[in-house]
Amino acid sequence: MAPRPPLPPFNEETAKQKVQAAEDAWNTRNPERVALAYTEDTEWRNRVEFIRGRAAVVESLRRKWARELDYRLKKELWSFRENRIAVRFEYEWHDDSGQWFRCYGNVNWEFFAEGLMQRRYASINDLPITEADRKFRWPR
Repeated sequence: MAPRPPLPPFNEETAKQKVQAAEDAWNTRNPERVALAYTEDTEWRNRVEFIRGRAAVVESLRRKWARELDYRLKKELWSFRENRIAVRFEYEWHDDSGQWFRCYGNVNWEFFAEGLMQRRYASINDLPITEADRKFRWPR
């Protein structure tokens, strides 16, 4: 397994780099690319879904972005310690009927020594918004 810098233990600068790398990857909406940041046996809790393994992550993300159209995400470092990072995030998307949503949440990450994420536990709340209330309008 090739290292995926920055590696733990994290300091403020490397934790911010890890958060920005995750934001950039997720905004590609490319499940295969995103999944490369996780260990083969990664464990996720995402809302009520429990996911185990990189292949299951890819499938979950494919379903997500087939439903969550024009997805745009912002992440912010909340806290870090050794091999763990806590992140506050929000993202916007619309469904196939044109209804927009903003989702808010917190996610806790735990990293393997080589810099891949071993565990991801997310708590997410959804808020219907109007198109006029959108904050994230950068080009795809």
